[in-house]
Amino acid sequence: MLGTIELDSLAIPCIVGILPFERVEEQPVFVDLELDLDFGPAAGSESIEDTVDYAALAESIHELVKEAKFQLIETMAEEIAKFVLARHSMVETVRVRIHKPRAVPQAKDTRVRVERSR
Repeated sequence: MLGTIELDSLAIPCIVGILPFERVEEQPVFVDLELDLDFGPAAGSESIEDTVDYAALAESIHELVKEAKFQLIETMAEEIAKFVLARHSMVETVRVRIHKPRAVPQAKDTRVRVERSR
Protein backbone atom coordinates (compact mmCIF):
# COMPACT_ATOMS: atom_id res chain seq x y z
CA MET A 1 0.00 0.00 0.00
CA LEU A 2 2.45 2.59 -1.20
CA GLY A 3 1.38 6.13 -0.35
CA THR A 4 2.82 9.62 -0.29
CA ILE A 5 3.01 12.05 2.60
CA GLU A 6 3.32 15.65 1.43
CA LEU A 7 4.35 18.79 3.27
CA ASP A 8 3.72 21.90 1.21
CA SER A 9 5.52 25.21 1.67
CA LEU A 10 7.12 24.67 5.06
CA ALA A 11 8.20 28.26 5.76
CA ILE A 12 11.67 28.69 7.25
CA PRO A 13 13.26 32.11 7.73
CA CYS A 14 17.00 31.43 7.55
CA ILE A 15 20.45 32.53 6.50
CA VAL A 16 20.92 31.22 2.95
CA GLY A 17 22.87 32.52 0.00
CA ILE A 18 26.29 33.59 -1.19
CA LEU A 19 25.89 37.36 -1.25
CA PRO A 20 27.22 39.33 1.74
CA PHE A 21 23.80 40.59 2.85
CA GLU A 22 22.40 37.04 2.65
CA ARG A 23 24.97 35.88 5.22
CA VAL A 24 23.62 38.26 7.88
CA GLU A 25 19.94 38.82 7.05
CA GLU A 26 17.42 36.00 7.23
CA GLN A 27 15.14 35.48 4.27
CA PRO A 28 12.27 33.08 3.74
CA VAL A 29 12.66 29.74 2.04
CA PHE A 30 9.84 27.27 1.56
CA VAL A 31 10.38 23.52 1.63
CA ASP A 32 8.08 21.05 -0.11
CA LEU A 33 8.50 17.39 0.82
CA GLU A 34 7.05 14.23 -0.68
CA LEU A 35 7.74 10.96 1.12
CA ASP A 36 6.82 7.63 -0.47
CA LEU A 37 6.34 4.79 1.99
CA ASP A 38 4.19 1.76 2.70
CA PHE A 39 1.02 2.95 4.46
CA GLY A 40 0.01 -0.64 5.29
CA PRO A 41 1.57 -0.89 8.76
CA ALA A 42 0.17 2.47 9.92
CA ALA A 43 -3.24 1.82 8.37
CA GLY A 44 -3.39 -1.49 10.22
CA SER A 45 -2.17 -0.26 13.59
CA GLU A 46 -3.33 3.38 13.64
CA SER A 47 0.01 4.05 15.36
CA ILE A 48 2.30 6.99 14.65
CA GLU A 49 5.27 4.65 15.23
CA ASP A 50 4.37 2.89 11.96
CA THR A 51 4.59 6.02 9.83
CA VAL A 52 6.41 9.36 9.71
CA ASP A 53 5.41 11.87 12.34
CA TYR A 54 5.28 14.76 9.90
CA ALA A 55 4.91 17.43 12.59
CA ALA A 56 8.13 16.22 14.23
CA LEU A 57 9.79 15.93 10.82
CA ALA A 58 8.84 19.52 9.96
CA GLU A 59 10.33 20.73 13.24
CA SER A 60 13.60 18.83 12.73
CA ILE A 61 13.97 20.12 9.15
CA HIS A 62 13.30 23.63 10.42
CA GLU A 63 16.12 23.21 12.95
CA LEU A 64 18.48 21.69 10.36
CA VAL A 65 18.01 24.56 7.91
CA LYS A 66 18.26 27.28 10.59
CA GLU A 67 21.47 25.82 12.06
CA ALA A 68 23.24 24.95 8.79
CA LYS A 69 23.12 28.41 7.21
CA PHE A 70 23.53 26.96 3.73
CA GLN A 71 25.10 28.96 0.94
CA LEU A 72 23.24 27.13 -1.84
CA ILE A 73 19.68 25.89 -1.93
CA GLU A 74 21.02 22.94 -3.94
CA THR A 75 23.00 21.88 -0.87
CA MET A 76 20.00 22.47 1.34
CA ALA A 77 17.86 20.15 -0.81
CA GLU A 78 20.51 17.40 -0.81
CA GLU A 79 21.03 17.60 2.95
CA ILE A 80 17.31 17.48 3.67
CA ALA A 81 16.92 14.42 1.43
CA LYS A 82 19.83 12.68 3.18
CA PHE A 83 18.41 13.61 6.58
CA VAL A 84 14.98 12.16 5.78
CA LEU A 85 16.37 8.88 4.44
CA ALA A 86 18.78 8.52 7.37
CA ARG A 87 16.15 9.17 10.04
CA HIS A 88 13.14 7.40 8.55
CA SER A 89 13.90 3.89 7.36
CA MET A 90 10.35 3.33 6.11
CA VAL A 91 10.68 6.13 3.53
CA GLU A 92 11.50 4.61 0.14
CA THR A 93 11.74 7.82 -1.89
CA VAL A 94 11.94 11.46 -0.88
CA ARG A 95 11.39 14.46 -3.12
CA VAL A 96 12.53 17.86 -1.84
CA ARG A 97 11.78 21.17 -3.48
CA ILE A 98 13.26 24.39 -2.11
CA HIS A 99 11.70 27.74 -3.01
CA LYS A 100 13.78 30.88 -2.56
CA PRO A 101 11.50 33.67 -3.76
CA ARG A 102 14.02 36.48 -3.28
CA ALA A 103 16.83 34.81 -5.26
CA VAL A 104 16.02 36.50 -8.58
CA PRO A 105 14.13 39.78 -8.16
CA GLN A 106 12.65 39.60 -11.67
CA ALA A 107 11.20 36.11 -11.03
CA LYS A 108 8.19 35.16 -8.94
CA ASP A 109 10.13 32.23 -7.48
CA THR A 110 13.36 30.28 -7.81
CA ARG A 111 13.30 26.56 -7.05
CA VAL A 112 15.49 23.50 -6.95
CA ARG A 113 14.26 19.92 -6.69
CA VAL A 114 15.89 16.61 -5.85
CA GLU A 115 14.56 13.08 -5.69
CA ARG A 116 16.44 10.38 -3.81
CA SER A 117 15.58 6.73 -3.23
CA ARG A 118 17.02 3.89 -1.20
